[in-house]
Amino acid sequence: MLRKTVEFSTPGTRLSVAHRQLVIQRPDLPKATLPIEDLGVVIVDDVRATYTQAVFLELLEAGAIVLVTGRDHLPIGMMLPLDAHHAQAERHRAQVQASEPIRKQAWQAIVRAKISQQAMVLAQFSKGHKRLAAMAGKVRSGDPDNLEAQAAQRYWPLLFGQGFRRDREAEGVNALLNYGYAVLRAAVARAIVATGLIPSLGVHHRHRNNPFCLADDLLEPYRPYVDWRVRLLLGSSGCSVPSVSERETRAALLSLLNETIRVGQRREPLLLALHTSAASLCRALTGGDRSLSLPVGLPLQLDLEATEPRDDP
Repeated sequence: MLRKTVEFSTPGTRLSVAHRQLVIQRPDLPKATLPIEDLGVVIVDDVRATYTQAVFLELLEAGAIVLVTGRDHLPIGMMLPLDAHHAQAERHRAQVQASEPIRKQAWQAIVRAKISQQAMVLAQFSKGHKRLAAMAGKVRSGDPDNLEAQAAQRYWPLLFGQGFRRDREAEGVNALLNYGYAVLRAAVARAIVATGLIPSLGVHHRHRNNPFCLADDLLEPYRPYVDWRVRLLLGSSGCSVPSVSERETRAALLSLLNETIRVGQRREPLLLALHTSAASLCRALTGGDRSLSLPVGLPLQLDLEATEPRDDP
């Protein structure tokens, strides 16, 4: 079942629980309720919001994640369930014991998929996609040539203009990317935990202060969906940058989780595709099939409506 992604941004929102329903109370608005079991991602974008403890207990027990944003409307923290799989301890041991070649092969597949996805995004908006597509086929086990970074150097200027630089602290386009990535990262972390894996033990990301290294690994081939949506929000001129403080802008980014995409041999909403990818990564790291189910191409509705991509010069 595809669970809902909901955001609460009305100042003064109060959340509580009654009879397995999330109760929403907002100033000057009628009381509303949502079934707890229907919720997958809950985002609270209100510094004045108040909660009862039962809100967190019920949501986490139902397998949902809770994202809290700061004054800049960007997510700054999340809560996700820890007891999410019946074979969790067994899979933890297998994950820890996974060999270095298995980890390197997984990272190779992830980087290939990411660069291929970036090429698909460029094919929709710009030129240069053929060079990235060719680069994807050259990625070796563990990506020792760091083709991921080389592809990024070509990708960002082609997508957002020669003056664009990816900066996690910047405003404008970067703020939109930050918001989209943060929400997607939380959903990936939820999928990772649901498979019974340790989210802090990555196949490539290994920073000691990062509790979600494995989520950051699996996030990589999904990032281009955020890039695609942000580029669409800019319009044909690419000059008018909507603000992440606008509810409509955040809604457009959140709607990515409902887009139908191809992952492996399946077609499913992106939120469910994350679980398909996480399950395949779990199999690879715990001694099963080493092939990963990763996203392929842009959302299917766009595929049907898209014109032929422009050729490289």
